[in-house]
Amino acid sequence: MKDALRQKLKSSSIVTFSLIFIGLLGYVDFVTGPYISFQIFYLMPISIVIWFVGRGAGMVPFVLSIMLWVLDDILGSRSYIHPLIPYWNIAAKVIFFAVFMHILSYLKEIMDREKMLARIDDLTEIANKRYFYESAAKEINRSNRYKYPLTMAYIDLDNFKRVNDLFGHAAGDNLLRATAQTLKSSVRAADTVARIGGDEFAILLPETDYKSAENVIHRVQKGMSSIAERGKLPASFSIGMVTCANPPCVSLESLVMMADKLMYLAKKDGKNQLRHEIIKGEQDKI
Repeated sequence: MKDALRQKLKSSSIVTFSLIFIGLLGYVDFVTGPYISFQIFYLMPISIVIWFVGRGAGMVPFVLSIMLWVLDDILGSRSYIHPLIPYWNIAAKVIFFAVFMHILSYLKEIMDREKMLARIDDLTEIANKRYFYESAAKEINRSNRYKYPLTMAYIDLDNFKRVNDLFGHAAGDNLLRATAQTLKSSVRAADTVARIGGDEFAILLPETDYKSAENVIHRVQKGMSSIAERGKLPASFSIGMVTCANPPCVSLESLVMMADKLMYLAKKDGKNQLRHEIIKGEQDKI
């Protein structure tokens, strides 16, 4: 919630400063008259708003620019050889800026799409290891700043190789997809589910204490058990989970190592087990 509010305030500040800049630019443009052109400078605030806030927000400084052009070209005390010239000038500016805004917005959308695809696992269509680590680093910092609890879980598919050997790789791929979708549907939108290896998954649960994490993981276990039962597959799930209850939490590397270690302990205990431990902060390490 605080991050969303901070982002909203940041966007509002960008738009506000762009409007102030355009207002000052319009004044200077009007005072200097037709002898010095400032048109290129109108592109800067409009571009910044489109890039960092969005195309819709970029319409605000664009409309203000149009209003200033109308005041300058039509209502200003200037003489033209033909009365339609100021209207032509404004129309030409509007068309040029509109085309520029469209191209810039399109490029931004392409970059955002490519950036997102680079963080998505091709097979399961959930986050990949890179995105998970980026999200985990941010959430750990946020947890430390606001003193929120944080939980991380590592999940391994037991007997995955056996599923591939008995039923084929297509069945194995379907199992991975089904597991990913079950994990995703079992957690909140604010949580992060990722495939971090061949048959390993991870869940990041921000603002989640030990008891809440237990409730979530039991729901996850129930959903994943039904996957194996429906497909009549010899698959089960070993889970290692760590809850940082009293930030500042340990580093990302330490938290990952703890969750991974607990997962392997769960497999060593006989598979299809959950090992969940709580740490109180930097001073407590497994």
